[in-house]
Amino acid sequence: MDESVLRRARVHSALGEPARLAIVDRLIPGDAAPGELARELGLATNLLAHHLRVLERAGVIRRSPSEGDRRRSYVRLHWEEPLVRDVLTPTGTDPVRGRRVVFVCTHNSARSQLAAAAWTRVSPVPAGCAGTHPAAHVHPGAVAAARRHGLRLGRARPAPVERVLSPADLVIAVCDNAHEELDATLPRLHWSIPDPVRLGTDAAFDAAYDDIVRRVTGLDALARKSG
Repeated sequence: MDESVLRRARVHSALGEPARLAIVDRLIPGDAAPGELARELGLATNLLAHHLRVLERAGVIRRSPSEGDRRRSYVRLHWEEPLVRDVLTPTGTDPVRGRRVVFVCTHNSARSQLAAAAWTRVSPVPAGCAGTHPAAHVHPGAVAAARRHGLRLGRARPAPVERVLSPADLVIAVCDNAHEELDATLPRLHWSIPDPVRLGTDAAFDAAYDDIVRRVTGLDALARKSG
């Protein structure tokens, strides 16, 4: 039998269970640690582990170690796999609901700046960005990536979280360190996007840009579908 047919069958079989569909729905707007999934979905850890193994074997999800606390890992949908993109569509509750979207990373010098600019390009909902430990200026690699992809950073300057956030904002942590450092009681989404500054290459910044744009586009589609 054709391998593509077998792969499609594995994906559909993995999604043919309510708890696994609930996991997938939860991961559409953002990533989560297994412990976060267990708490939010009310699943026992051993049962969650079984469902994650099934989804991982089918290629629906993948895991990555945290860039902050290396003892942690995050689960994300495998959007890079075309078959997964074809099967999954934005669904569920709109987390935006017209609120300003504020993207947060550690230094507010790359990922959060690119994310805010990418959001502004696709959505009329206002956007902002901030850092838990803001740098002195936007990273030159982020400026160059924005220029390559037609994003407008304008006169962007890094700013601290406490000066930017308001209670009504939708917070999206776009790096593991910021997610783990923010107040645990602060509602937010988490996008586990590797830090391009670590490598400092055009390819690393372009990979971060591609990841951000895919996620921004998906979140905007979810907001429009629910609106």
